[in-house]
Amino acid sequence: MIWYKAKGKDCDVVISSRIRFARNIEGYPMGGKLTDEKAEEIITAVSGAMGERYKTISYSNLSPLEAQSYAEGHYVSPDFAAAKNKRALILGEADNISLMVLEEDHLRIQCIEPGFALEEAFTKAVAVDDRIDGAVKYAYDETLGYLTHCPTNLGTGMRASVMLFLPALTMNRQISRISAQMSKMGITIRGMYGEGSEAVGCLYQISNQITLGVSEEDIIKKITEIVRQTVELERSARNSIYSDNTDLLTDRILRSYGVMKYAHMITSEEFMKLWADVRLGVALGIISEEDMSYDQLGELSVAVMPATLSLTSGAQDERSRDIARAERARA
Repeated sequence: MIWYKAKGKDCDVVISSRIRFARNIEGYPMGGKLTDEKAEEIITAVSGAMGERYKTISYSNLSPLEAQSYAEGHYVSPDFAAAKNKRALILGEADNISLMVLEEDHLRIQCIEPGFALEEAFTKAVAVDDRIDGAVKYAYDETLGYLTHCPTNLGTGMRASVMLFLPALTMNRQISRISAQMSKMGITIRGMYGEGSEAVGCLYQISNQITLGVSEEDIIKKITEIVRQTVELERSARNSIYSDNTDLLTDRILRSYGVMKYAHMITSEEFMKLWADVRLGVALGIISEEDMSYDQLGELSVAVMPATLSLTSGAQDERSRDIARAERARA
């Protein structure tokens, strides 16, 4: 199962749930001091621990488009895709598991599940973490926990994040207020690709800031409570906006739906605005799920991204991609 092609719990608001562990292997330097020879040893050790069921992809052998396409599908971070060091992606799509080997840390284990499913993602990520821990020795300190390249990941080394679709709270300009409240509780809200990214398509990631001095269970509990509150706020805001502006909102949504169905060219920026309107239309019942389902919208959101679209359509320049993007949306 590929997470963005599936329909999960609370999918009208919650796009996906992710658990990520940062780990380093004892006896190997971090960062730029790691030689290619030692990097290859780490890749071989982790790949061997995961077995043949998982696919190991050497980033040294990928084109820039292929590397970026994996970032568009959230298998790797944008920084990992753009890096030049020796590194690898170990992929288990059947389990929604991906492992970035030699990103900022030696190993980033992540599981992304569709919808609101932090517990399920955690269970799968822990199983992979335990499997690798049985094959290598992690860098660990009794006081500091897992030792990481960045001090902000010390302790559990775990980030729990949930991607939310918040069009009504965006329209009401409530995101800044909500973000300030979350920050006081050690929670951060970012764009769809995490730290430093913009919130396009009304998509936001909520994740924990603190990993030291708290347990994995406490992190998940706090994120779960915050997400549940945010889901209710978004649903309430949607109902309020729709009841106050029924005709205007319906017209806006159906116009966006019409453009996606019939346009000859759609830019990447325009697509995300149209996509957000159509997805809101499905949530409000203005557009039937038989005409456009959540899983179709999820698949489409990745399929029309620049690198992925170039690989599948052969379109290499911006105008050709805009034409191919509209064709993919019409289909």
